[in-house]
Amino acid sequence: MRANRNVNNNKSVIIYRDKLLPYSQTFIISQAENISEYTAFYTGIERIQELDLFIADDRIATLSDITPNSVFWKKAFRLANVLHPQWLKHLRDLSPCLIHCHFGTDGFWAAKLARKIGVPLIVTFHGYDITKQLSAVDSFENSEIKHHQKNFQKIANVWNDFLATLIYELPVELSKIPNWLTPDYVLSEKRRLELVFREADCIIAISEFIHSKLIEKGCPAEKIKVHYIGVDTDKFQADPKIQRQPIVLFVGRLVEKKGCEYLIRAMAQVQKTMPDVELVIIGDGDLRSKLENLAADLLNNYRFLGVQTPKQVKIWMNKSSVFSVPSIIAKSGDTEGFGIVFAEAQAMGLPVVSCASGGILEAVYHNETGFLAPEKDIQILSKYIVTLLKNNSLREQFAIAGRKRVEERFNLKYNNEQLEKIYTSILSN
Repeated sequence: MRANRNVNNNKSVIIYRDKLLPYSQTFIISQAENISEYTAFYTGIERIQELDLFIADDRIATLSDITPNSVFWKKAFRLANVLHPQWLKHLRDLSPCLIHCHFGTDGFWAAKLARKIGVPLIVTFHGYDITKQLSAVDSFENSEIKHHQKNFQKIANVWNDFLATLIYELPVELSKIPNWLTPDYVLSEKRRLELVFREADCIIAISEFIHSKLIEKGCPAEKIKVHYIGVDTDKFQADPKIQRQPIVLFVGRLVEKKGCEYLIRAMAQVQKTMPDVELVIIGDGDLRSKLENLAADLLNNYRFLGVQTPKQVKIWMNKSSVFSVPSIIAKSGDTEGFGIVFAEAQAMGLPVVSCASGGILEAVYHNETGFLAPEKDIQILSKYIVTLLKNNSLREQFAIAGRKRVEERFNLKYNNEQLEKIYTSILSN
């Protein structure tokens, strides 16, 4: 692992994500790799998939890359603000001008890192990190646990300099800190969120909907900037040589919020009159087995493809006729903050059928670039899907309007220029 300084002498910015990086969040890389005046370096606690397909390894430095004893150091960082000295040195050697953290749930830890390095912090809120129901009660109330935490903090304060200069790896046995010392037991979600609001120099909302939720949860209005994550319209454009097929495409995590269950039920209605229409589902998640069983019971023509590469997703968007991710508000309160995949589909000339939920109303214009049904209404969903499949001229009309709207409002190049203006504004202050 080497701290490779940018040869173009661009300013360095650290992109923080606790776990680098779920396949559903590659839009973070797309944004960071397309800023021009700054060079992005990536950090977090651990990798959960290989990023080498997207970015050079010398621009990634997670805690788990630095040390095999990451369990101990993760808890030391989170509980006592003690950073592994090599990790901290590596990040400081980058001479970053700021940290840009994605997802408010990670902002609590990014704030600790920003304080240690001494740089401003920007936190982007995307959806569940502000829409889900929060625990309002401090769960770290047991006096015995508080006693242990207090003692651990004292030890950390005394030995911090010693650890930083003399100890680079600790014995594996010391990693066995009890589970009740993990961060979920230290502060309630509500209190962690309040800290992020206080510590961050800027809070980015990915939609007006997320902006309203931030205000509801107590974020100072003067800290919030609404900024849509853009789509590379040069990369996401349809190949006219590829013929559209009678395919309804779903791309997303197989979790409650994405509403795949209601799409399957709606497609059962569609296939009664249009049996040749195929449902193609790209993605994975906890509900996959349940959804596969439901599809086996209700549908005749369907495929579950699991996780696909961005290139494969584009190919499917190019040959499908309708894009449908009918997102809903989950029981936890988790709501679609915007849905960059809707913008990607429209950039590919693919009309959308979804639900009027959360930030989707900003991503898709009802009756102009797609159709938005009431949440969980499978009758309306099926009606809209059939309407687009049977009406080629309407589908083409929506496709043209959708592409134009993405070019005007969700263009990555223009939107990243606005992001860099946010960076410059924070640094100038």
